[in-house]
Amino acid sequence: MSKKHHIVIVGGGAGGLELATQLGDSLGKKGLAEITLVDGTLTHFWKPLLHEVAAGTINSHIDELSYAAHARAHYFDFRLGYMDELNRANKTISLAATIGKNGETVIPRRSFGYDSLVIAVGSQTNDFGTKGVAKHCLFLDSQKQAQHFQRTFLERWMIACTQEEDLREGQLNVAIAGAGATGVELAAELHTAIHEMIEHGFNAGADKPIEFTIIDAADRVLPVLPEEVSASTEKVLADLGVNVLTSEMICEATPEGFHTQSGQFVPAEIKVWAAGIKAPEWLGQLDGLETNRINQLVVKNTLQTSMDEDIFAIGDCASCPQPNSDRPVPPRAQSAHQQASILFKTLKRRIKGQPPVEFIYSDKGSLVNLSRYSTVGALMGNLFSKSTEVKIEGFFARMAYVSLYKMHQYALHGLVWVLLMSLANVLTKGIKPRMKLH
Repeated sequence: MSKKHHIVIVGGGAGGLELATQLGDSLGKKGLAEITLVDGTLTHFWKPLLHEVAAGTINSHIDELSYAAHARAHYFDFRLGYMDELNRANKTISLAATIGKNGETVIPRRSFGYDSLVIAVGSQTNDFGTKGVAKHCLFLDSQKQAQHFQRTFLERWMIACTQEEDLREGQLNVAIAGAGATGVELAAELHTAIHEMIEHGFNAGADKPIEFTIIDAADRVLPVLPEEVSASTEKVLADLGVNVLTSEMICEATPEGFHTQSGQFVPAEIKVWAAGIKAPEWLGQLDGLETNRINQLVVKNTLQTSMDEDIFAIGDCASCPQPNSDRPVPPRAQSAHQQASILFKTLKRRIKGQPPVEFIYSDKGSLVNLSRYSTVGALMGNLFSKSTEVKIEGFFARMAYVSLYKMHQYALHGLVWVLLMSLANVLTKGIKPRMKLH
């Protein structure tokens, strides 16, 4: 009896989990291959919603997904752990030991082999080595960090509610480094959260408005989107009282706020860094695999790494070329989704000895959700030209934004599950708390 082809996927983000699910439901279910998903956490959460977790406007425990339970339902294996070594000659990966809260070893260090390896470990915020950022700023790279932000923000608000002395300058001010989607969405969502807390009787700062400031080195917010989308977003932010400082580079973070290279000081004891991304540094130490300056694995248009055809990379951790462009595929959720779909086809062909499928990125546009105030974006294509960007906002943009998450859920659970959960959300909307206050 021949040994089953073993496909190991490291990273259970949007791309990795969708790929494991597709492979499990086809190859795994039919016994044609063994599929293993590796992740350092027990649950999956869709990263584009982390700003809502940070603001407390959604409860992440309701939307998170158990890897182990999902693996059992979709015919693949799940292994808890963080990959830290690769042996290309022996075709093995190693996982670091899992350590408990009291320092005890919960799961020992172990290694296992692969025939095809897919690395889909995503990205993390790039602080560019800016002085004080790592020590004094909050980040939103993971569900754990978003939950930490929510607890920190809530605790500081409660302290301000009960202290007898006046608020310090910048005590409740929020400064966000980065005017990309994460930064502007977080500012709008926190604005909603503050109104909810005031309605619940927590009136900290009611006599002194809380200042929100977004800072970016680019000359406008959402610099990768069309200028008219940026303009619409800046108008919404201005109506909310959010200060936007563009063409400003932060040179230092302190407990009291941000200093910029032009000499400005932004007082804010609550600071968030959401400017730029990089792949995990350990990718640059994987047995000779090629990486770029932000640690992304360099891959060919087949999604195979440049140094090893048995190893693939998708999502934010991969630097994938685009035809007729000197820029790689952008690090977006839609990129990971498209790459997972193509790699699914390639891996099915691979166990039959057939060549891989080439990946060609199709930009569907981008959408930015500004909480309950607005949704804006640009979609690619219209009735006459597939390459034309069409600006949308308001209700239709909001529906398009919601559909992105529904597409992810559909890839994981299927149509019936999505329809039933959507109906359940509608029926229970009136009894769910609008704000997580614990």
